[in-house]
Amino acid sequence: MLNLATLLEDAATRYPHKTAFIFGETQLTFAQVNGAANQVANGLVASGLAAGDKIALSCFNLPYFPITYFGILKAGGVVVPLSVLLKQDEIAYHLNDSDAKAYCCFTGTEDLPMAQMGHAGFSQASACTHFFEITADPAAPATIAGAATLGSLMAGQRPVFATAQTGAEDTAVIIYTSGTTGRPKGAELTHANLLLNAIVSQKVIGTEAEDTQLIVLPLFHIFAMTCLMNTGIYQGATSVLLPRFDAATVLHLMQKHQVSVFAGVPTMYWGLLNHEDPDVSDVSANLRIAVSGGAALPVNVLEGFEEKFSVPILEGYGMSEGSPVVTFNHRDRERKPGSVGTPVWGVEVKVVDENDQEVPTGEKGEIVYRGHNVMKGYYQRPEANEVTLRNGWMHSGDVAIRDEDGYFFIVDRTKDMIIRGGLNVYPREVEEVMIQHDAVSLVAVIGVPDEEMGEEIKACVVLKDGCSCSGEELQAFTRERLAAYKYPREIEFMAALPMSATGKILKKELRGKK
Repeated sequence: MLNLATLLEDAATRYPHKTAFIFGETQLTFAQVNGAANQVANGLVASGLAAGDKIALSCFNLPYFPITYFGILKAGGVVVPLSVLLKQDEIAYHLNDSDAKAYCCFTGTEDLPMAQMGHAGFSQASACTHFFEITADPAAPATIAGAATLGSLMAGQRPVFATAQTGAEDTAVIIYTSGTTGRPKGAELTHANLLLNAIVSQKVIGTEAEDTQLIVLPLFHIFAMTCLMNTGIYQGATSVLLPRFDAATVLHLMQKHQVSVFAGVPTMYWGLLNHEDPDVSDVSANLRIAVSGGAALPVNVLEGFEEKFSVPILEGYGMSEGSPVVTFNHRDRERKPGSVGTPVWGVEVKVVDENDQEVPTGEKGEIVYRGHNVMKGYYQRPEANEVTLRNGWMHSGDVAIRDEDGYFFIVDRTKDMIIRGGLNVYPREVEEVMIQHDAVSLVAVIGVPDEEMGEEIKACVVLKDGCSCSGEELQAFTRERLAAYKYPREIEFMAALPMSATGKILKKELRGKK
C-alpha cells in the first residue's frame, strides 16, 4: 500500500499543533487540515464516489486546495487539478478527457466567475455526475442554483477516516500539460512518482520544519504542488498562500511572516527585481532559499536579484511528466549560473540526437530521462506514449547541452526552435542577448512564417519604464553579438507580454498575432 495522503497524516501526527497554512488572517494547523481532509473523504464516499474515480479540482491558492486535494486521495480518488483560468469549453474538454466523475470548483470572483463557468462546463461533461461549489464561507449557500457545496459535503462528517489502500503504481494525479503545442494531454502521475519527488525536492531545496515558505505559484501546477505544498507538508514547514502574484504584496508578506523559502518562475523574479522598494533588508535577512523553474531564467535577472536580495537562486529543470523535478543545482555542489544543474537522486539524464543516440559533450540535442519520476503515460493516449516514452526514456522535447562536468543547460524547446533558411535558431539564445540592452525589460523571440526564408525571427519587446529605443538600434545591438542569421528581422514593442496562470510567456499567443 502507498497513498500520497500519508504525507499529511504523518505531518499531523508529528506536528499536530504547528501552523501548516496561512491565508490572510486564517491559520490552520496540520491536525486541522488533516481533519478537514478526512471530512472531505467521508463526504465523497457518502456521495457514492468510489476509489479510482477521477475528481477535478479548480481552486485558487486557498486552504481549500490542500484540504480537497488530500481528501480526494484519502478516498482513493484521482485528483485532476485544473487551471483557474479555464473557460467553459476548456473545462468541458478536461472533464471529458479525464473521465471525471466529480468536479470541485471554487466560487471565484466578480472578474473571474469560476463557479459559473465551471458548472457550465460540467453540464457538457458526459461522465461527470457531481458538482461541488467551494464557497469562501463553508456555511454559505451555493451561488449556482441547485448545486451542492463543499461545506455541505463536509457537514456532519467525522474528522477521522481510514485512508484507501492504493498501490504505489496507482494513479494519484492526472496533471494536464500546458497545451502550447496542441490540445492538453493528461499526464498520469502515481503515488510513488509524487511521494518520491516530494522527498527528493526537500533534499535538494533544503526546506526544513522551521521554514516558512510563500506559495504564490498556483497549486494546480505541478511545480507548486510538489516542490512547495507536498514538500512543505513532508517536512512540516509553514506555507503562506497567495492567490496571485503582485511584487508589492509578495514583499509585504515576506516581511510580515519572515519568509525563508521562495520559489517562482522567471517572470516573478523579474517582477521582484524591478519593483521599486527602497528597503528590502527585512526580506534579505530572512530569505535563505530561492528556487527558479518553469522556464529558463535570464542570467542578468539571476545576477540582479541575487545582488538586490543577497540570496542565491537555485535553478532546476522539470516538467509535468517528470513529477516534476529532473535536474537541480544542488546546494552541496558548485552552482553554475545559466545551468539547470545535475540529475536528482534516482534519475538518469542524457542528451540525444534524432536517432536517440547520445551526442558528444557540448553538443545540442534533446534531453531525455528515466527514473522514479517518470509518469505512467498520458491518459488514454497510446500513440503519444509510444513516441514520448520510447526505448524506456521520457523524451522531453527540450533542447539542451551537457558540459564536461555533467551540468545541463537548457537551450530551448524543440518545437520553439526557428528554422530560418535551413539554419536552426534557438530563441533563448537571442533573448539572452537582447535582454542585456539597457532599455529592454522583457523579450520573447518567436518564429513567424516567411515566404523566402520559411520562418523569420521576430522579437516582442517590453521596454523599461522611462526608456526608449528603436527597432533598428536593437537589431544593431543584436547583430554585434550574434551570427548574422540569428538577429530578429522584425521587432514589435509591447506594453506587456501574454502570460499563463503560472507566469510562463505564451509564445503561442504571440505567434497568433501574426
